[in-house]
Amino acid sequence: MYYRRPGAHRLHPDMSEQDARWAQAEAHAGFNGLLYTLPALWVNHPNRNALAAFPPVALAAAARSGLSVPRTLITNDLAEAREFVAALPGEVAAYKALGTTHPSDHDDRPQALWTTQVRPGEIDESVGRTAHQFQEWVDKAYEVRLTAVGCQLFAAEIHAGSAASRLDFRADYDSLTYKPCELPKHIARGVHMLMFTFGLRYAALDFLVNPQGRWHLIEVNPNGQWGFVPDLRAPITRALADLLERAHP
Repeated sequence: MYYRRPGAHRLHPDMSEQDARWAQAEAHAGFNGLLYTLPALWVNHPNRNALAAFPPVALAAAARSGLSVPRTLITNDLAEAREFVAALPGEVAAYKALGTTHPSDHDDRPQALWTTQVRPGEIDESVGRTAHQFQEWVDKAYEVRLTAVGCQLFAAEIHAGSAASRLDFRADYDSLTYKPCELPKHIARGVHMLMFTFGLRYAALDFLVNPQGRWHLIEVNPNGQWGFVPDLRAPITRALADLLERAHP
């Protein structure tokens, strides 16, 4: 069973907003509940996906698995946020969205929220409106996208070719270059342990590698992309197909 970014249930257009909320909840409990009971090999089971998609849970599990994770604060407290960033090297942090839902403009068009640098004086009272994630800034030599499929691990260096992609490679795909790479043994061990902890059969993990060669895990995405790395597109696709052909969970 391949489960990846399903859409919401489509409801009858004549329903009132109140009735639609009720119908959506009933459809989720009924149809999703039936689907989740199937004794299939899931890639991945929705419940396991949902847990691994919470950044605080994923980062804590990664640290327990022996992977290096930058110091991270999740808060809506102004003083706490400023104090945390001020204590970091260079008094600078990476500000990163926690979820996959992006804010919209006045025309309800989603706006990308890329990773940015933030300093204590740039954090204002608006931080109190919701949860925010601040992470120690890692001066990277390059990034690594590691894709785990079952027991197989596929990794590629991502080299940024612009100022925007050095902050967040998603901001400028055209400037990127890729190079398949070997994994240090301790990274492979940690990733296998992390996958086992969540019961995942697929995940995309992002690492920052500093000039000294130290790998820092910054994100675990159980629904992450893999097709954008040219040299790994076919091997990962084959590995997924082989995994899904298994007859038993």
